[in-house]
Amino acid sequence: MSNIIQLLPDHVANQIAAGEVVQRPASVVKELMENAVDANATIVSLIIKEGGKTLIQVVDNGLGMSDTDARLSFERHATSKIKAAEDLFHLHTKGFRGEALASIAAVSHVDMKTKTEVEEVGTHLMVEGSHITQQEPCVTPIGTSISVKNLFFNIPARRNFLKSASVEHKHVIDEFQRVALVHPSVAFKFIHNDSELFNLPAANFRHRIVGVMGSKMNEKLVPVKEETDLIQLYGFVGKPEFAKKSRGEQFFFVNDRFIKHPYLHHAVSSAFEGLLKERAYPSYFLYLQVNPESIDINIHPTKTEVKFDNEHAIYSILRSSVKHSLGQFNVSPVLDFNKDASMETGYDQHKFGAKIPSVVVDRNFNPFEAEYKFSSTFKLPSSKRNTSNPSWEALYTNLEGQDDDLLNIEVDSEQVSGSLFQGEHTHHKSSGTFQFQRKYIITSTKSEMLIIDQHRAHFRILYEELLRNITAKPALSQQLLFPLKLQLDTNEISVFKTLKESLTNAGFSISELGEDFVKINGIPNRLPESETSILLDQLLSDFESDIPDSGFDQTDRLAKSLAQSMAIKNGAVLHKEEQTELVNLLFSCKEPMLTPLNRLVFVKQSASDFDKKFM
Repeated sequence: MSNIIQLLPDHVANQIAAGEVVQRPASVVKELMENAVDANATIVSLIIKEGGKTLIQVVDNGLGMSDTDARLSFERHATSKIKAAEDLFHLHTKGFRGEALASIAAVSHVDMKTKTEVEEVGTHLMVEGSHITQQEPCVTPIGTSISVKNLFFNIPARRNFLKSASVEHKHVIDEFQRVALVHPSVAFKFIHNDSELFNLPAANFRHRIVGVMGSKMNEKLVPVKEETDLIQLYGFVGKPEFAKKSRGEQFFFVNDRFIKHPYLHHAVSSAFEGLLKERAYPSYFLYLQVNPESIDINIHPTKTEVKFDNEHAIYSILRSSVKHSLGQFNVSPVLDFNKDASMETGYDQHKFGAKIPSVVVDRNFNPFEAEYKFSSTFKLPSSKRNTSNPSWEALYTNLEGQDDDLLNIEVDSEQVSGSLFQGEHTHHKSSGTFQFQRKYIITSTKSEMLIIDQHRAHFRILYEELLRNITAKPALSQQLLFPLKLQLDTNEISVFKTLKESLTNAGFSISELGEDFVKINGIPNRLPESETSILLDQLLSDFESDIPDSGFDQTDRLAKSLAQSMAIKNGAVLHKEEQTELVNLLFSCKEPMLTPLNRLVFVKQSASDFDKKFM
């Protein structure tokens, strides 16, 4: 039998390794920025185009490389970070495997310029699919500039799996933030499609968090600090009232490395127990310094998963430290039965005496005076107002013959003319309705009884209406007396930019979209103003992980998110007219049986079903 095992060529092995290291443009951004930080750079610039699918460029002013090192850096397992296996437990750098550049070069076109401080000229290298096509001296500043173009050009199947430019851009922002947050002493700049998104100067940790997450973040932060023999913990957690329904502001950093650790996340969440609303996630930016020998980083290619020697002790320290900080800064309530918070006074209050309130009485005021004048801004509700100002006795004179005039007087009606549900067509006429447990609407047809879930029914009605508005005609919008201004981070702003046209058709009037805020002048006519921020928060949560391309997928998801948030909740009391209108509108829908999420809206019970129960 002939030998069948053979050694794979280097370019094939590099492509296999690239499948683990380079999953999308954000993976390239992570590896290149971490290399720049490892090179002791103080200024790092990131430039991308079309979400990184066309161009990813990282420029730094670090140590640079010689011509020999520059060529060797694209070989597999070539690194300056470690020299022996024991060094894996004494890591102080981001990279150590020596696979990043080799994997990136295997699936893209790489253009690198680098120069050290001691050399007069730099080195220019061009690599295409693991093959070095050009190497020559060049004039370049101290540091390294790496451009990655046409990612996955030689693996079309992998390129087809990439999402839209907006989705890939969001993932790039995530990786940029993770590196920038943990290195505040390094200045970072981020440019996307010739537009500057971030320009972060060197600062302390708090200023860096505010620079990355937005100016409003400063008032939300509560400092956390604890030093023990096991770990050094410092950072910030967000106040409970600013917790969001979406993830995205949860950051753990261990030895200047971003990690994901569900067990430690549970420690922070448990410290907020009793302070958060249902399904709300606290914000935190926590930095842990531990002995490198007590953690293992080499368990996943992305290096975002680590194992601790003593996880239980770290869990306890983390939970108690966060809980202590929340109590220390009066964020969490203190249970004291002998203390009345309403009777507390300020520290300097004892220096000031009590003031006697002054009451001013107009003794000449007479509400029955004939010459009493209304203020110039007051307007009678009637559209027909008498311009003269007669005395009150005139109201009771000459009443004969005025019946016809009284019938023509127009007054504002106090009765609400509209209802919670407004529809154009009704195909089903219910014989009567009854609300059960403030959750179900019970009605009947000629042969059956229907039990309808009011929230799911309204969900279906609003979903189909929003689809018509977004795709066919803009919905009605109610203008706000005072514009609503929401503070958002960069990811949320990108979501708003993508969905702006669809939101406008759904009834939102967006007057201004800044770098970290959005100003809304109008909202859909059925949406209460008090619930607008909650609805938009849920909308951003639904679009957090993925934003579909423009088309039906995006419209469908937007309509589902808005309809589910705007639908009446179980527990709401509906009047008879509203119950009947809900039933009629439901059966005028194209698919009344199921919600947009394919859940039953109502169930049927026939007379025979009841007969069986009485047997």
